[in-house]
Amino acid sequence: MTDQPHNEDQEPIRFTDKRRIDPETGKLRDQPDTEVDPAEAEQASSEHADPLSQVEDILNAASTQASEQEAPEPSADTDQAAELREDLQRLQAEFVNYRRRVDRDRDVAKDNAKFSMLESLLPVLDDIDAADAAGDLDGPFAAIARKLLATLESVGLVKHDNETLVGEPFDPAHHEAMLRQPSQEVEAEHIVQVFRNGYLYNERVLRAAQVMVSGGNE
Repeated sequence: MTDQPHNEDQEPIRFTDKRRIDPETGKLRDQPDTEVDPAEAEQASSEHADPLSQVEDILNAASTQASEQEAPEPSADTDQAAELREDLQRLQAEFVNYRRRVDRDRDVAKDNAKFSMLESLLPVLDDIDAADAAGDLDGPFAAIARKLLATLESVGLVKHDNETLVGEPFDPAHHEAMLRQPSQEVEAEHIVQVFRNGYLYNERVLRAAQVMVSGGNE
């Protein structure tokens, strides 16, 4: 039996002892340092961090970014646009006030024109009242008179006659006292009789009614 030739060029077999406890001393062996990527470590820590802390970090980052941004300086174009806007607003306000003043003046002129028209028709109304008192207001003329009075009342004419004033308190702003007599039927300072009809237009006196005023039980 012959021995096989020994191959001196063959590499020797090596073993690495990876046991954490040394079998001879029974102590824990030192572990080799392992390099860790800082980005991975930060990501891992952020994944396991408290959600409130994550929100605080986001808010802090946003405030820092906002503070780093510089506010744009106002330019000449911006100032000019602001001045033009102010001029436009002022002109618009002036135009609105002018239009209101024109509308008010137009209404006043229209009201004065109606007042003058009604005042010029008072003699015609007096003739109609006289014809009615004499019993001559009948036939087609009576119908025309009623239509005329209704038309004038529709534009604001108010008639003060015996039917509307007898027994009412005397008002010196609307009535003209022609006579004062004692009366058993009408209390003092109230109207007893109307001598001439009065007329108003929108609370403006066209003509004061001429009346007799009661003196009461004198």
